[in-house]
Amino acid sequence: MNDTHTPAPLTPGSDVTVRLVKHPRPDVRYPAVVTGDDGTHLVVRAPWAGAAERDFGFVRFEYGDVFTEHYWRDRWYSVKEVRAADGRVKGWYCDVTRPARVERGTLVVEDLDLDLWLSADHRTILRLDEDEFLESGLAERDPAAAGRAREALDDLERLAREDGFASILDPDLPGRG
Repeated sequence: MNDTHTPAPLTPGSDVTVRLVKHPRPDVRYPAVVTGDDGTHLVVRAPWAGAAERDFGFVRFEYGDVFTEHYWRDRWYSVKEVRAADGRVKGWYCDVTRPARVERGTLVVEDLDLDLWLSADHRTILRLDEDEFLESGLAERDPAAAGRAREALDDLERLAREDGFASILDPDLPGRG
């Protein structure tokens, strides 16, 4: 962040718009509710916001799915727990991003095209979209950010293998599924 001050945490129960910046594609925006914010780790809950159901082959996102999304103001990733309408955990979808920031009531996250999936049974870990990351040209435009993005994907894979993200999804922050 370029700010010399740290913005106040968002209030649990308040509405927020999540804006995923997806250069050069259009941004994705959707409504969410803040369930916790300790000033660094921000948690929101949102229904599946896609225009249609989406089958990725390893998971299907459907109407009624609920995402508990964990963002950090000091980490280069987000972790989204995905639950079916009946409450069953489908898994965790992780985005490699620049650290999250809040601008005028909007949670802004710049997606860097690398993703990771951890299945609900913790048996399947998939590194996703590495081809999109290479095609994005980030390594040429901003080599330092590209290096941080690769490190973040490695960190996510390590955390998924070690404890399924339990060590980073703060149990004291409301919204932990």
